[in-house]
Amino acid sequence: MLAAMTVLGLGLYLYSPIHALFEKEQFAVVNADLIHVERTVSDAFLSVAIDTSLVTEEKYINLLGSQKLRTLAKGLAPGYLRFGGTKADFMRFHTKEVATRQQAFSRQFGKPGVCDRRPISPETEEYLKSEWVLQEELILMEEHQNHCSKLNISGSTVDMLYNFANCSGFHLIFGLNALLRTKTNTWNSSNAEELLNYCQSKNYSMSWELGNEPNSFMKKSGIRIDGTQLGKDFVHLREILRRYKNFQDSGLYGPDVGQPRDHTENLLEGFLETGGKVIDACTWHHYYVNGRDTSLSDFLSPEVLDSLATKTQEIFQVVNETVPGKKVWLGETSSAYGGGAPGLSDTYVAGFMWLDKLGLSARLGIDVVIRQVLVGAGSYHLVDSNFDPLPDYWLSLLYKKLVGPKVLAATAFTHLGTESKLHRVYMHCTKSNSETSGTGAVTVFALNLSKKTSTIHLPPLLSDKTVVLYLLEPAGEDGLHSRSVQLNGKVLKMVDDTTLPVLTGIPLPVGSPLKLPALSFAFYVVKDANAPACR
Repeated sequence: MLAAMTVLGLGLYLYSPIHALFEKEQFAVVNADLIHVERTVSDAFLSVAIDTSLVTEEKYINLLGSQKLRTLAKGLAPGYLRFGGTKADFMRFHTKEVATRQQAFSRQFGKPGVCDRRPISPETEEYLKSEWVLQEELILMEEHQNHCSKLNISGSTVDMLYNFANCSGFHLIFGLNALLRTKTNTWNSSNAEELLNYCQSKNYSMSWELGNEPNSFMKKSGIRIDGTQLGKDFVHLREILRRYKNFQDSGLYGPDVGQPRDHTENLLEGFLETGGKVIDACTWHHYYVNGRDTSLSDFLSPEVLDSLATKTQEIFQVVNETVPGKKVWLGETSSAYGGGAPGLSDTYVAGFMWLDKLGLSARLGIDVVIRQVLVGAGSYHLVDSNFDPLPDYWLSLLYKKLVGPKVLAATAFTHLGTESKLHRVYMHCTKSNSETSGTGAVTVFALNLSKKTSTIHLPPLLSDKTVVLYLLEPAGEDGLHSRSVQLNGKVLKMVDDTTLPVLTGIPLPVGSPLKLPALSFAFYVVKDANAPACR
């Protein structure tokens, strides 16, 4: 049962005989602290990635010149754009390339106003997209066979990446190859220095990573690097960065380990002991399930969703014991590893994992969450191979619009006073630039994992306020497997290649119950809530 007390503004409820009347009804009582900010996450909390597999053939980087894709990316700004992944550790930068190609690109992008120009023609875009479908199959096949071929990139690729990030409102994080080693198994930085020289000559401002999932290096390449040595490699990289005017204070993030297991935790501890002081945030990766053998029930399982908390706490324990106070990021994350789960990771049901991960990560103290991927191979992308936004894109867009960085403590309880597993509720101060949200506005987002419509009871301080509803439900006959989504009954789609739709909520009658349909999720903006934490 809930504690038998009431604190002003906290919205604590007592269990009483009247609750027995509702025992047959699905409902959740929200207990929230509206006075204190529990924690504050980065303004770039929801960020995105582009996997290095996109440049398995360098021509595909030109897909980032799509006007449609750039419009979609701008909708999720500001944020970080991570360029990394498994193939980052098999990638080399080459300064030599066909001169005419580089010169043509430089003429296109080396002048003011470049963001207003269309990098590729519609015909080129359609050709590349049709070719990418075949390339994607080869990439996934190679990944499933645990085979990684080497790849080369040129200055043109770096230019396109930087231009895409910069013109879309993102800060680029570039993943360097950590598997370039000397005879003594220290990092060979010569190729990275060639890249740094190039980026400095272009006056680029960007951040860096070194290596991707070092806990799997032996499996991927036959090279074993312990955490202590990897930390020393990062110290070496930081020393190199300090030589460059543009990178003296640039961000450095790592070590991008996989989920905590014995070997991974030992590697992370050794890394932080030697290199923890030179990084700006400790990064790790999380996926709930294996994309090859998961099921619909996993995406709706409270136990699967709760597993994130366990893994996060294990990471924080290692970090706090070695470099207390160091920020922690989810440097790569999605629903299912192995490229995602087709028919699940790219449909409405994936939103339960994604929205709960955003809510739980912020509550637990994760500062930034980088979604794998904005666009690319697999089925866990936000935008499909035709550059049509998938349900998780619209969910992310709405999150960016409504949810601010100030996190409030909030928990949903059942009528028995126990924490609800089927109703997952999170609360933030409303994003400051949300239109006319008023003073001290609060954004609540809730997930209903039950098979019945449920009622969400907000704390008393919010019960007489105007609430604006943003309900996301699957569109069409495919239900949870739908690849399209509707907001308050209206199917979401782009107006045209340069315009996103206006995301409009529905004001609810003051004091009316908040009904959340079965197997759905929604945002509720409490206008003029006058919450002390959000003033």
